[in-house]
Amino acid sequence: MKLRNLTLLATAALFALQAGANQAADNTSIAGIVFQQDMFMRSVARGMSEEAKAENVTLLDGNSDNKAEKEASLIDTYVARGVKAIVIAPLSDQASIPALKRAHDKGVQIVTWTTDIKADFPAARVGSSGAIMGGGTGKAAARFIKEKLGGSATVGLIGFKAQLPELSNARTQGFLTEARKGGKLNVVAEQDAWLAEKAVSVVSDMLTANPNINVIYAANEGGTVGAVQAVRRMNKQGKVFVFGTDGSEQLTNFLQDNDDVLVATTAAQPKLIGREAVKAALRAVKGQPVDKVIEVPAVPLSRDDPKTLATYAASLKNVN
Repeated sequence: MKLRNLTLLATAALFALQAGANQAADNTSIAGIVFQQDMFMRSVARGMSEEAKAENVTLLDGNSDNKAEKEASLIDTYVARGVKAIVIAPLSDQASIPALKRAHDKGVQIVTWTTDIKADFPAARVGSSGAIMGGGTGKAAARFIKEKLGGSATVGLIGFKAQLPELSNARTQGFLTEARKGGKLNVVAEQDAWLAEKAVSVVSDMLTANPNINVIYAANEGGTVGAVQAVRRMNKQGKVFVFGTDGSEQLTNFLQDNDDVLVATTAAQPKLIGREAVKAALRAVKGQPVDKVIEVPAVPLSRDDPKTLATYAASLKNVN
């Protein structure tokens, strides 16, 4: 009887050890890195967190604050902490490579989102391409220029080349390619301003120096917000029309205002980007096939389509 009890205890102990080993094997951690704290990045982070929770994995989140040295430090720190994957919006397609390559060489899977690096070792890139984002707004601008401006527009461009040159150029060229289908574009000014407060000043100076400008294209959220505010402060409503990129609660509100300053923007789906990036990372960790490029559809937003605008605005609620 005693021998039977000892056998049962030994069997139970073996099952407990196996369960513990399985639990440890499932205790996967991944790192999610953003580079600033705007609504877009917060929404991506929320999507990453939701997907990690759904998959029962640990997410370690970090913010590089637009600093290359901090980005590299975060990557090295997460590798030291034993993460299985890093999901990141790299600051540079070149300068971000060394730290990410060190991580990859130690067996960490790399997934980039929104921005990318010029290397083939990442398992996947997730997001909406810059050309598509800019082109979506360009299509709306083409219709507006043809129907409202008689087929001709004098244009000022607001980008973020000093921050992310490849993405800024892709969005701007995507916009121009499509907008030119609506008529003649005379681009008279191009400046950098990706933060709203800076964009107010830059756009105000641009409009003062070029009073004939009647269309402004801004390639990111901050530039779009600042451009709208500058037009309003200079009382140029009805004379200067803003076309933007990205989506936020503030931008959707602008599109519903009666002054018609912001005509259209093209928004990514940040929570979906975050979820898809984590999904790709976990597939790579498990050795499953992963598409190298995962394109998340962009959402054209305009004051002419209130239904889509309302649906997108609702998706932004409860983002901390």
